[in-house]
Amino acid sequence: MRVWICLVTLLCLTAWADEVKLKNGDRLSGQVARLDQKELTLKTDFAGDIKIKRDAVASIITSDPANVTLKDGQSLFGRIKLADAKVEVATESAGTITAQEADIVLFRNKADQDAYLKEIDRLRNPRLVDLWTGSVDLGYAQARGNASTNTISSAAKVLRTTTRDSINAYFYSLYSNNKNNGQSVLAANSIRGGVKYDVNLSPKYYAFGSTDLEFDQFQNLDLRFVPAAGLGRHWIQSKTTVWDVFGGASLNREFFSTGLSRTSAEVLAGNDFSRKFGIFSMSEKAVFYNNVSNSGNYRLNADLTLAAALRKWLSFQISAGDRYLSNPLPGRKTNDLVVTTGVRLIFAK
Repeated sequence: MRVWICLVTLLCLTAWADEVKLKNGDRLSGQVARLDQKELTLKTDFAGDIKIKRDAVASIITSDPANVTLKDGQSLFGRIKLADAKVEVATESAGTITAQEADIVLFRNKADQDAYLKEIDRLRNPRLVDLWTGSVDLGYAQARGNASTNTISSAAKVLRTTTRDSINAYFYSLYSNNKNNGQSVLAANSIRGGVKYDVNLSPKYYAFGSTDLEFDQFQNLDLRFVPAAGLGRHWIQSKTTVWDVFGGASLNREFFSTGLSRTSAEVLAGNDFSRKFGIFSMSEKAVFYNNVSNSGNYRLNADLTLAAALRKWLSFQISAGDRYLSNPLPGRKTNDLVVTTGVRLIFAK
């Protein structure tokens, strides 16, 4: 009796499973999860997910309704029978519809289609807490001997991008202390950060507004406050390369520890570039600020980072940041270049 029960159960499970026949004559049963122009994904209990080249598939029969997208954009939902270069979709509303097998662009089972539609809705109508990605950079250097030196660098960046807009915020700090013959000397102490908001005007063009803040003890700079706005163009947008060029106007408010404060209007132009190649990635940003209130003066901010992925969430990075100011306080240099290295922690939501 138990043998008959097992056989009946097995026959029922087989009857309700999707069936895939290969051109070499093999037959596989399971649940067809996805079929695109390159491969078929079959979920099985005995071997997990199996990937099969599409041109190796002779026929498919599904037991449950699934979603089929054709080249002409038509979307069909029903039980599917694929054989002899033709596909039949048994729909509830329009009966059985026949098309050429080559016209199938994508096939998803109901569970995957529901998940896909849910993700599309999330991208079109995201909550403020959705779609954030970012990284945290940490660096530390120590020297012991005749002199005792500690250098700590940290940086953070978060980005939220939708089809309509993007929010980009960043933070950077550098602190270095040198102790020699019992005397402690501060070697570096700077902090900067900011936020930038872009809204797309078209697939290629966008408008932006931003605010940057900066503190640098060795420039005697208590605060540099720079609100800015302008227009930009997405010059290159691909999975591996992004290049934006932009221009606009800014207001530079500077407050120094000497008591001096300066306000000047600026015209800005810059670019933001990033590229991935294998486990490596590179990002570069440069912005030129031309002082129109005091002709002949200007600022240049340039940043470059190279990173090598060690894990999906961990990278090794080296960064260089240059800040040029044509009119520093008397006794201060015009250029500050900082090179740091350390680890990068990556997160995404």
